[in-house]
Amino acid sequence: MSVRFEGGSLSQKPERLLDRSLVLLLFSTLLTLVGFYLLLSVVPLYTERAGGNSSDAGLATGVFMLSTVAVQVVMPSVLRRFGYKPALMAGQLLMGAPALLYGLAGSVPAILAVTLVRGAGFGAAIVVLGALAVELAPPGRRGAVLGMYGVALTLPTIFGGALGLWIVESAGFGLAFALGALPLAGFALAAGTRRVVPSREEDGGGGAGFFAAMRRGELSRIFLLFSTVTVASGVVITFLPLSAPPSGLYSAAAALLVFGICVSLGRLAAGWYGDRRGTRELLVPGLLAAAVGMALLSSEGAALLAGGAFFGGGFGVLQNATLMLVMDRVSKAEYGTGSTLWNVAFDAGTGIGGFAIGFVVELAGFAAAFLLCAALLVAATVLVPLDLARYSAGSRAA
Repeated sequence: MSVRFEGGSLSQKPERLLDRSLVLLLFSTLLTLVGFYLLLSVVPLYTERAGGNSSDAGLATGVFMLSTVAVQVVMPSVLRRFGYKPALMAGQLLMGAPALLYGLAGSVPAILAVTLVRGAGFGAAIVVLGALAVELAPPGRRGAVLGMYGVALTLPTIFGGALGLWIVESAGFGLAFALGALPLAGFALAAGTRRVVPSREEDGGGGAGFFAAMRRGELSRIFLLFSTVTVASGVVITFLPLSAPPSGLYSAAAALLVFGICVSLGRLAAGWYGDRRGTRELLVPGLLAAAVGMALLSSEGAALLAGGAFFGGGFGVLQNATLMLVMDRVSKAEYGTGSTLWNVAFDAGTGIGGFAIGFVVELAGFAAAFLLCAALLVAATVLVPLDLARYSAGSRAA
């Protein structure tokens, strides 16, 4: 008879993998992420067509991610005070309901105000969804549950961006905004999950753990490296729909579809390879593939689709590799901090890419912005040998 110990409890055999709460959580996650990805490229396009320029379109992405990151950093305090379920439902409400107001927001400031609220909701929801997936997993089945949760997270990346643009071109912005309110359906499903009380063992600083982690070189270097590729991702999501034809074989929608598929494939391949050969050696190939993709996205025709494939594949590899490296460099008690650090790098980089590179677009055009990102990705390869040397030295000293 085998006895398994996990999470402080003994069990004679693994519990049933899925119960009602987990099924509801997985579908709630899927609906929330579909609403997020559907509007990620639609809102910058809507901002430009409402009278804004490229900088305003970039600002729409930047504002969303700014409020997302601001909320993520303080989520440990929010969860200790209010718990998982109320925080998740509040986040989904703030994501979904404002999407219905975009049609009434006919000016750039109004669009940005709606986007600011939606970003705050997403910041809360994405943190709680991941934590609840772990909390609701039965003893001995956490890996399987997180695998299904990962599918719910990544499936919308395959079709969300392309579908949003296709809907706009086929049926107008109104339908896209209505579907962007899908987190409200996720809200209804989350209401049916069972109550889980967050651990009280986290630090009381409401984000102090995150800032302390950023002072550790072995973590800040990975943060900086991953932020470089998420900056480029923010540029792709924000400006590709403005720079490429909206529909057709060699269009922004087609390139985003290829991008989404290759992100998922890259993550799967990196996970398989990392388990067998190690993760660090994936960093340089991932950065170079992403750089090639950004350079190709500055072109048109078949090169546009190739750019989506190269950048998506490199981005997917780096998502997996950097997350694994971060979690390898924190203790088990710091997994929450490590996850927060990785998510902030993801969302802050996306926002900075959309906002800051918008000024490059205004001054020099779309191709120059894509090529600048390609150069930044190549430059980021310098961090890899630096990180290996310093981390290895630190490990020997420890």
